[in-house]
Amino acid sequence: MSVFFWHSMERQIIIKGVAEKTTASVSDNYFDSRPDGSKLGAVVSDQSEVIPSREFLDDKLQKLETKYNGKPIQRPENWGGFLVRPVEIEFWQGRPNRLHDRIRYQLHAVFNWKIERLSP
Repeated sequence: MSVFFWHSMERQIIIKGVAEKTTASVSDNYFDSRPDGSKLGAVVSDQSEVIPSREFLDDKLQKLETKYNGKPIQRPENWGGFLVRPVEIEFWQGRPNRLHDRIRYQLHAVFNWKIERLSP
């Protein structure tokens, strides 16, 4: 389940579904479509690992920029994506007096969505 909330707009979307890891081919194609700076950022970052300083990261990036200058940048093995196949989506819009609008879409068959208004 994913929840996207925009406080200033009083809007929210909840998406429920099945997530699956994308294939290596799909990940390669998406990685290849990105700018070189984004590719190098993906290669340089051991995401969520503790690093000693910002300079450590900057130095690592500078070395990779030199290494890959004019050469193709390969996708890191651990870099990829997920595809969420939604089975339910709810749109919420805040309104005065807590009489919010809630609209739910539920997948019942391929391209056949049941649409319902929910009580706030």
